[in-house]
Amino acid sequence: MGYPMARNLARAGHEVAVWSHTAGKAHKLAAEERAVACSSPKEVGQHAECVFLCVGDTRMSEEVILGSNGVAEGAREGSAVVDASTVSVSSSLKVTGELERRGVGFLGAPCTGSKPGAEGGNLTFMIGGKPEVFEKLKPLFEPMGKQLYYCGGPGMGLHAKLTQNLILCNLLQAFNEGLVLSTKAGVPPNLMLEILNNSAARSGLISFKAPYVFARDFQTNFSIRWMHKDIGLMLESAGELQVPLPLTSLTQQLFRAALARGLGDEDICSTIKVLEEVVGVEVKGN
Repeated sequence: MGYPMARNLARAGHEVAVWSHTAGKAHKLAAEERAVACSSPKEVGQHAECVFLCVGDTRMSEEVILGSNGVAEGAREGSAVVDASTVSVSSSLKVTGELERRGVGFLGAPCTGSKPGAEGGNLTFMIGGKPEVFEKLKPLFEPMGKQLYYCGGPGMGLHAKLTQNLILCNLLQAFNEGLVLSTKAGVPPNLMLEILNNSAARSGLISFKAPYVFARDFQTNFSIRWMHKDIGLMLESAGELQVPLPLTSLTQQLFRAALARGLGDEDICSTIKVLEEVVGVEVKGN
C-alpha cells in the first residue's frame, strides 16, 4: 500500500523522498515519479517536513521510526511523522512520547481501503493525535484518501481502526459459516447471495467478497496474515481495557487454522477454505 500512497503524493505535486525495505521499490518509484530514493528511514527524515509510513506490524513500525537509522534520528525539530500502519496502541503512545521529546509531531493514522483504495487515492484514515498537528497536515492526506476521521488524542485512531476490523473479520466468519452451511444443504451460492443482498443481513463486505469466493479468486487485497495480526491487536487492546471479545477470540482460531494450512498470503476471503475442507463442499458460483 505504501507504494501507491507515495506515488499519489508525488503526482499531486509534492516533493517526495522514499525508502523501502525492498530497495528496488524505492528506486522504481523515484525513476517513475522523480522522487528521491533514500538509503534509510533516517535519510527520509532529513529530507522531509512530514514523513508517512505504512508497514506490516508493530515491530516494523518501531524499528522504522525509533530504531538505528530510523526516522527519529533524521527528523528535524518542527517536522512530523504519520504512521498509517495498524499497530499496537501502547506502542503508538510510546512513539508519540519519544517524538514529542525531540520536538517532532506525531499522528497515528491507520487506514482502510486495501490495495484498490491505495491505488485510487480513496483510502479512509482514522486519525489520533494532537488536533493542531492534524490540522497542519490535513492537506497532505488528501491525495491519498478522501475520508479523514479525526478520532481524538494519541491512540484513538487505532482504537477506531481495530473496532472496524473487528466487525469486518467477524462478519466474514459469519459469511463463511453461513455459505458453507447453505451450500452443504443444497442452496445455490448465487441464490443465497441474492437473498442476503435483499434482506436485513445485507453487508457491503459480503457483497464485495462473495463474487471472489464464487470465482475461487483469492488474490490478495488484504491478506489473512495481516488480519490475523490485527485480531491479536484487538484482543490485546481488549485485555488492557477489560472488555470480553468472545466472538473475536473464536474468529482468531479460524484465521490461525488458515495460517496453519499455508493460506497466510491469500486474501482474507480464503479463510472459507478451512470450513469447506472440514465438511467437504466448495462454495462456487454457477
